[in-house]
Amino acid sequence: MSRTNFDELLEAGCHFGHLKRKWNPAMAPYIFMERNGIHIIDLHKTVVKVDEAAAALKQIAKSGKKILFVATKKQAKSIVAEKAEAVQMPYVTERWAGGTLTNFPTIRKAVKKMTNIDKQVNDGTFDNLSKREKLQISRQKAKLEKNLGSIADLTRLPSALLVVDVMKEHIAIKEAKRLNIPVFGIVDTNSNPNDVDFVIPANDDATKSIDVILSALDAAIQEGLDERKAEKVEEESKEEGENKPRRARARKSNKAEEEETKAAE
Repeated sequence: MSRTNFDELLEAGCHFGHLKRKWNPAMAPYIFMERNGIHIIDLHKTVVKVDEAAAALKQIAKSGKKILFVATKKQAKSIVAEKAEAVQMPYVTERWAGGTLTNFPTIRKAVKKMTNIDKQVNDGTFDNLSKREKLQISRQKAKLEKNLGSIADLTRLPSALLVVDVMKEHIAIKEAKRLNIPVFGIVDTNSNPNDVDFVIPANDDATKSIDVILSALDAAIQEGLDERKAEKVEEESKEEGENKPRRARARKSNKAEEEETKAAE
């Protein structure tokens, strides 16, 4: 069954590309026609590509790996934060800090610094500082929180990048490519699809377009997480079932030993 349908995408305006003069020729396979100087995206291909991306993301989530959502453009920020939080995945909606992936140990150091500040606040050390020191630390914490966002919870490199507007997030994509991290991206007619492993041809400016596509991908990720959870429960109950006869045999053996001891006495 398809994750999304043609009518949903049409209603959300996913088919509206950019002006013809702004197009990237590499997007030609995904363009249906030109209307009033604007390229129209072939939504039949978008449906197929959403399904392909959803299937791959589901497997990544099922394997217990993390998917990093990235969107720093104004109209995508709140949607991306909401969708990422819904499936408990990390996200970047403020400025992409260069080296977030390629210099990950440095990012982990910044996270450690933020954790230490939190510790100082919680154990009362912060209260004993001077007014000036408190102000400096508060500013530092606010800056770290803004730059790091939810990647503070990322203990290892993500297994995939999910990007809205591949042109704007070109630095993030470049870093992912260097580390062989697969990139999933909503790609508009002015962008280069060759930098993306899972291309989703669609309008990357309209909030409705971004929302309908991310909702479909989110549902797939959630399915993967649910299946992982169900498999764990199944494994645990299976282990429990296997252990029952062992425990019963052990009890029987102990009882026999006790009876033998009594008889000997």
